[in-house]
Amino acid sequence: MNQTTTNDKYSLAERLKRVKKTRWIRFSIVALLYIGWTIWLNNYYVLFGLLLLIDIYLTQYIPWGWWKTSKNPVVRTVMEWVDAIVYALVLVYFIFIFVFQNYQIPSSSLEKSLLVGDFLLVSKMSYGPRVPNTPLHFPLAQHTIPLLNTKSYIEWPQWDYHRLKGFGPVKRNDIVVFNFPAGDTVAVKQPNPDYYTLCFLEGREAVNRNKALYGDIIYRPVDRRENYVKRCVGLPGDTFSIVNNDIYIDGVKQPRPKNMQLNYLVRTNGRYLGNNDFEKWGISVEDRVPIDVSSLNARMNLESWGLLPNPDGSMNPVYELPLTQAMIDMMKKDPSIEQIVGEPGFFGGQTYPLVRSNTWTRSDYGPVWIPKKGATLKLTLENLPIYERPIRNYEHNDLQVRDGKIYINGKETDSYTFKMDYYMMLGDNRDKSADSRYWGFVPEDHIVGKPMFVFLSSISYIQETNSISLFVEMAQYANILFAPMTQLYSSSLETVESIPSDAINLDF
Repeated sequence: MNQTTTNDKYSLAERLKRVKKTRWIRFSIVALLYIGWTIWLNNYYVLFGLLLLIDIYLTQYIPWGWWKTSKNPVVRTVMEWVDAIVYALVLVYFIFIFVFQNYQIPSSSLEKSLLVGDFLLVSKMSYGPRVPNTPLHFPLAQHTIPLLNTKSYIEWPQWDYHRLKGFGPVKRNDIVVFNFPAGDTVAVKQPNPDYYTLCFLEGREAVNRNKALYGDIIYRPVDRRENYVKRCVGLPGDTFSIVNNDIYIDGVKQPRPKNMQLNYLVRTNGRYLGNNDFEKWGISVEDRVPIDVSSLNARMNLESWGLLPNPDGSMNPVYELPLTQAMIDMMKKDPSIEQIVGEPGFFGGQTYPLVRSNTWTRSDYGPVWIPKKGATLKLTLENLPIYERPIRNYEHNDLQVRDGKIYINGKETDSYTFKMDYYMMLGDNRDKSADSRYWGFVPEDHIVGKPMFVFLSSISYIQETNSISLFVEMAQYANILFAPMTQLYSSSLETVESIPSDAINLDF
């Protein structure tokens, strides 16, 4: 007869006396681990969970193993599976939150450093795992349950931001996974471009009212926002700027990343480029963009940038391609390539902050000071558009401007002291990247982790980077071993909403 059945007639003291020594030992180990985890978590409400452990291991008021004594073999079989699945999900939940998680790269923002289709193992311990803002959510889904198309999380309870101790801080040139800062507010039917860009382009009222086109406007907690991956190029307290595509920190020019790419317009001698050409130069499929030279506007623009037509008025094929300096040197040796011209910076469109007076471009940006925790900034009407979003959206203050004066939480002020550190994040495929130049700073509470290595890749060539160089050989081996599987996943995992597994897409 099961112990839970015979225990029904016993008092608490009698139940404890009947507990075997081995169960006391198991309980002690689990309880010590649980208490240590609670201290690390710095959330002592979690200690109430000890009551559950006491009942599971000792008192057994709840008949946890009722199904083990069932006379129905179907019940026993089904419950064995349920028990195993629940245990596995709980284990995966804790591992993904506090230790590491796998992600997949869907586009070429970090091309040459991290490739389209790569599966990354991302360490949560590197910068310290975050306590989840939304502890109650559907396992293995970021913000939407696949197929059902409903929210994957429950908005209550909501825990405040708290980061556990990790191995160290974010460093300059680290490749970092983070939650999309501008993803706090989302137009469900048009998540790209982000809500703020939509409001800038179309007007806030037009976006909010037109549900047929834009859908509901929803808010997402920090940990339920899209996952992005970029290179950290600016740290808290830095004065950051870009001059002619070169980054300057506090006025000092920084070396370019080894695999940094910029967009170029490439004209041939009349020959159309084929797959063999692009593969030889290492240009991914999604980056192979032919220009329609038959368009009058396109031809006028090309001519203004120095790509002239032939004497007979015809125009040779022109391509928009992201290239490294090494790739340019290689292409110049090809007799079919006549001209390579850098693409103008204004091609990138409107940069952050989204105000009409902003004249910064993707190639000439700033200077801008990056907020640092505890640092006080003098606020003016001129710099307020840069820091409005951190003050209002990320640090949750009421910010208003009335009669030319700035009010924060109802009080007139000309300064603000920041509560968090912030970072500037850029892609190595610089002109193909939606990054801090377009949506601003990344707050520290959005930092997810650091990619440790590529464990699956759908690309036949893998380039080393600072963050994954130790594991390139492992990635290459995995690529050879699991290539067919990778191709399947690469074609099926296009967006976060469609992911039926634990591999979460990173956006760019």
